[in-house]
Amino acid sequence: MTISFTLLVVLIVVALLFDFLNGLHDAANSIATVVATRVLSPVVAVIWAAFFNFTAYFVFGTAVAKTVGKGIVDASVIDPRVIFGALCGAIAWNIITWVRGIPSSSSHALIGGLLGATLVKAGTDPIVWKGVIMTVAGIFVSPALGLALALVIVLAVAWTSIRLTPLGVDKRYRKLQLVSAAMYSLGHGGNDAQKTMGIITALLYSQGMIAEFAVPGWVAVSCYIAIAIGTMSGGWRIVHTMGSKITRLTPAQGFAAETGGALTVFLATHIGVPVSTTHTITGAIVGVGAAKRLTAVRWAVASNIVFAWFVTLPASAAMAAVAYYAAGVIPGLGG
Repeated sequence: MTISFTLLVVLIVVALLFDFLNGLHDAANSIATVVATRVLSPVVAVIWAAFFNFTAYFVFGTAVAKTVGKGIVDASVIDPRVIFGALCGAIAWNIITWVRGIPSSSSHALIGGLLGATLVKAGTDPIVWKGVIMTVAGIFVSPALGLALALVIVLAVAWTSIRLTPLGVDKRYRKLQLVSAAMYSLGHGGNDAQKTMGIITALLYSQGMIAEFAVPGWVAVSCYIAIAIGTMSGGWRIVHTMGSKITRLTPAQGFAAETGGALTVFLATHIGVPVSTTHTITGAIVGVGAAKRLTAVRWAVASNIVFAWFVTLPASAAMAAVAYYAAGVIPGLGG
């Protein structure tokens, strides 16, 4: 399906809107701990996170973008109507969970949307099951790895701080938490912005505007700018959930959670796995809370968050399917 240039621009803008909402929705991933421990004020924290979201452009490649663009469904099946459905499903789910303060995955919402729109267009044949299985596995692996690494780091922090007074520990890790927050923001920008890059590149490829599936430079810059602006816009409901409702954090614990989460996201981005930065940091926060004592974690809150993880893929897929059918009445997009 070939569409007009105007409609193509509109779809790219919608994709960047999703990227903006991704930053807005996931600001909590990068700043919840640094705000909860009062190392930075909320305003300064979002500026700090946004800066490193964009800086990721200079650090990471495009492996995740390629996975999303052609590793979840066959790129030859993706057309503007599928892109429209996928984006609408993902955006709708992001708005619902943001309003309710639920830290769900923007990444899985987008992938669920892509699957839902593709299924109603062409059934299961175009689905690249290897990529889907890898993504679903990330629901379990990324928070588990984040939890394990955060647990190891918080124990190492305790061991290396044994000769310090509580005030000395607090002073040291209030400074180091700036570094860990920057690391996590870098990882968030690197992994999440690439997902929108993959969608826009797939759209351009479907229209014959690029000869091979390679992310144009302007697409990468636009996506990093959009996610950074979204992060600067906050997402305070989810910040509150992530920063204080799961467990209470000290600066040392915040450092451990962010560092463990960042290392996990760095690894995933390097090998091209589109993981959820929300899942990862949640697992890390639970890990540092449980290291103190199991009762320090509010398990009811954590279980509600995990439930939302499992609902995200099918919910966004269902909404994308509806949007795909609705797109049939849009001039230039139906048919």
